[in-house]
Amino acid sequence: MGGILHIVQMWGRLTMGQAMNTDTHDRDARATRRAAARYRELLGSERRSAALYRGLAESAAGEQQRIFLELASVEERHAAHWEDKLTALGARVPGPCRPGPRTKLLSWLARRFSVDEVLPFLERAEHSDAGLYEGDPEAAPGMAADERSHARVLTRLRDESQGDTGEGGRAIARRERWHRSDRSGALRAAVFGVNDGLVSNGSLVMGFAGSGAAGTTILFAGVAGLLAGAFSMAAGEYISMRSQREAYEREIALEAEELRDDPEAEAEELALIYRAKGLDGDEAQRVAATIMKNSDTALDTMAREELGLDPDELGSPWSAAFSSLIAFALGAVVVVLPYLFGSGTAALVVAIALAATALFAVGSTLGLLNGRTALRSGARQLLVGAGAALAVYFIGHALGAGQI
Repeated sequence: MGGILHIVQMWGRLTMGQAMNTDTHDRDARATRRAAARYRELLGSERRSAALYRGLAESAAGEQQRIFLELASVEERHAAHWEDKLTALGARVPGPCRPGPRTKLLSWLARRFSVDEVLPFLERAEHSDAGLYEGDPEAAPGMAADERSHARVLTRLRDESQGDTGEGGRAIARRERWHRSDRSGALRAAVFGVNDGLVSNGSLVMGFAGSGAAGTTILFAGVAGLLAGAFSMAAGEYISMRSQREAYEREIALEAEELRDDPEAEAEELALIYRAKGLDGDEAQRVAATIMKNSDTALDTMAREELGLDPDELGSPWSAAFSSLIAFALGAVVVVLPYLFGSGTAALVVAIALAATALFAVGSTLGLLNGRTALRSGARQLLVGAGAALAVYFIGHALGAGQI
């Protein structure tokens, strides 16, 4: 009897040990799969960043191009680290991937407009990822510092593209209070122009539809809203850009007067700007003195370095007005199209579907530009735009068709 009991106890311990070994093996396998998934995600992120920087380098030149290529090399080195980690796990290393939608979009925008237009989106994305590898024991030494450095480098590139001359330049601008600078990117203005047209005219059409108005009435209201909004945006943009251009021209004229009346003081200010950029005192004085020998060169340099203005690119009021008109009209026409070919419930359903699709597309585009998730940004834009349209729809419904 005792022998049988001993055998049973031994069998129980053996079975329990096997079960524990199985549990440990399963836990290890799950941990390995989680680690491999994380390494692949980080590998993909680094590869996409490297592809983006190389794509932007194709549209850049000089020092800017060199910086983008260096950033791409760093990202490729980070990617190689995560490839090694996957290999050490015995996990599959993904092959080279095609550029993602964000990389394609930003590279195209850099070619179509300029690299400077996409720098703010890159800067925001890098600052949000600056702490990605902080305290990560799996990251290689220096990777966290590299990510922080990328954010600072892009901030410097953005400042230089906008004419920000550092503390020296800002101090001069604060002291000479007539100098102002408040410029916006054409790309951002175009995207928000489409969004404005979509939301405002979509809400107008939904309000008339909610009131029970006839299809022809809704069509007329939509076309009227499109024209009124587009021309209003164009007029406002023209006046704004015209006033801004006149202000910039006045700043340059004032700078020309300062150069004529007190060239020594202006030379000191220019030297201060170059010292803020990193030159030593003697070198800054020498560069400033050389520039001041030619009045045209001095004015051009002071406009760029002190005021942050490019005398050759102060903005065209007519171009800004036309761009705003087209952008608003493109957004506003979306909800009008169904009523050109139909009416009633069918036209309303198609208008809602088109507006929802356009809202999501605009939000996704903004998300990609800002380095955010396209799905989340698109859903947020859809929610905001739909909320505005629904509010106006129910207000129109409450007023009733008899009030039209």
